[in-house]
Amino acid sequence: MSFLKRYFNLKKSLYILIISAIFIFIFDQTIKQIILDGFRWQSEYIDIILTYNKGVAFSMFAFLGNYLKYIQLTLLLVLFLYLLYDKKLLDSNSFAFGLIFGAGLGNIYDRFIHEGVVDYIFWHKWFKFAVFNFADMVIDFAIVLILLQSFFAKKDSKY
Repeated sequence: MSFLKRYFNLKKSLYILIISAIFIFIFDQTIKQIILDGFRWQSEYIDIILTYNKGVAFSMFAFLGNYLKYIQLTLLLVLFLYLLYDKKLLDSNSFAFGLIFGAGLGNIYDRFIHEGVVDYIFWHKWFKFAVFNFADMVIDFAIVLILLQSFFAKKDSKY
């Protein structure tokens, strides 16, 4: 009986991960296509511009060039395989990991199709910040979800 319960939980968790990843990927690529088609906007705080990031956050590791997309793809594959191994982590965070996979694959897809990751949100109020995109924000949000889940799961298990 325990095996069946574990199997159906894994199946449910994988569905949640895959559906959320597909949704985020499509939404991310739709926004990027709007930017690629020429949409621009300026305000006091934020500008919508088009730039290509050849590195990762703050253009780090840009020196890796074409290898970076394969490294990132390998990291996502290793994470996916680890989640299949650690079913408890997948069960408790399937939505958040789906967000990470969808957004991560969106940025990796950009590296294969364009000259880099399509970035477009430029924050410039009080300081000039890096240019980023929707996928970057989704990854940050997902990490916060995982950290909160981890924090509350440990807190609950003490009582």
